[in-house]
Amino acid sequence: MNHTSTESPALPRAVLYDWDNTLVDNWGTIRAALNHALEQHGLRPWTEEESRERIKQSLRDSFPRIFGERWTEARDQFYTYFEAHHLDHLRPIPGAEALLESFAARGVYQAVVSNKTGRFLRAEADKLGWTRFFGRLVGAQDAEADKPHCAPVHMALAPSGIAPSREVWFIGDADIDMECAHAAGLVPVLVGVAEGEGFGRFPPAHRYDTCDTLSGLVRRIGDTISVQAPDGTGSAD
Repeated sequence: MNHTSTESPALPRAVLYDWDNTLVDNWGTIRAALNHALEQHGLRPWTEEESRERIKQSLRDSFPRIFGERWTEARDQFYTYFEAHHLDHLRPIPGAEALLESFAARGVYQAVVSNKTGRFLRAEADKLGWTRFFGRLVGAQDAEADKPHCAPVHMALAPSGIAPSREVWFIGDADIDMECAHAAGLVPVLVGVAEGEGFGRFPPAHRYDTCDTLSGLVRRIGDTISVQAPDGTGSAD
C-alpha cells in the first residue's frame, strides 16, 4: 500500500512521530500491564483485538472511564507492572532506525508525541540509543493535555522554532495520530495496516506499509533535492 495522494510528497521541515507500534514494539508489555490492572479490579482481561482497538488515548484520559472512581489505584498498578517489564521486551519496528537516520541525514527536525507516560518514553529512547535523533520526546502528562490535543505538538516543535504547518509531518499508526495531525494543521502520514472508525473523519494524506518503504521515499526525495541547481533545472555540481 503506497501513499494515498497521487503526488509524491515534498521533504518536510520537521517530523513528529507516534511511538508505540510506529517506531517500537512494546505491545505485549502494555497489554499485560493493563490486564494486570483489570484483573486486580475483578474485570475481564482484554483480548489482543480489543486491546489494539481500545488502547489509543493516554492513561489519564482512558482510565477514569474504564475504572471509575478507583482509576488512580488502577493507574498505580499499571505503572508498577509496566516499569518492571517495559525495557525487557522493547524492540524497534523493522526499518524504524533507518527512517530516523534518513531524516537526520537531511537535516529534518524530529520529535515524538506519544500517549505513553513521558518518563517511560524517554527511558525507552535511551535504551535504544535513539535520544540523539529527537529535539524533544513528549509523552502523556508532559503537556497541559494529551494527544489528540494540539498542546503536545506545540511542545514537541518548540526547540526547532518551526510552527505547526503543512511543512510538518505527523507519522503514526492509529486514527488518533491522524486526528492530532488534522487538529494541528500537519500532514497526517499513516504507517502500517490499521483500522478504526476515526480514519473516515481524519484520513491520512499519505499511507505506507512499512517504515522501510517510507525511508526509501525519504532517501529518494532528499537525493533529488541535493542534486538540483538553485533554479531547480539541473545538477548543482
